[in-house]
Amino acid sequence: MFAADAHAAGAEPSMVDTVGQLIIGALPTSFLFIALVLCYQFLVQKPLSRVLEERRARTEGAVEDAHRAVAKAEARAAEYANKLRQARAEIFKIREQRIQQWNAERDAVLDEARKAAAQKVGQAKAELESEAAGARQSIQASSAELARQVVRAVLPLAAGSTR
Repeated sequence: MFAADAHAAGAEPSMVDTVGQLIIGALPTSFLFIALVLCYQFLVQKPLSRVLEERRARTEGAVEDAHRAVAKAEARAAEYANKLRQARAEIFKIREQRIQQWNAERDAVLDEARKAAAQKVGQAKAELESEAAGARQSIQASSAELARQVVRAVLPLAAGSTR
């Protein structure tokens, strides 16, 4: 009886018909899925990719700028160190020149002082020699007078004691 009912109701659909019906039923879903993927691509993926690329470019640019700034700062520091070294060398050279100049001036002043002292010593020796010569002449001139006075003072006493 069941077999008769099945035959009476119609023939059982074939597998090809069933698959065809499923594909036809899935077409609207497939179109919606493709439309959703395309909308995602245009509305989300592309702007997100663009923003991420810009961020990466800005980050790389900032890193490159930082590297350039560091290199520039190092170059300036080296330049300043070189200028400082040159300035110190210049100062040392000027200092050495001044010390040499001061030593030369001091030596000249000392030489003048020595010459002046030698001249004064020479003058003092000459005056002393002159005074000594004058004193010798004075002593020689007065020595005869002194000898007579001594003889007069000594002889009358000696003559009086022998009497």
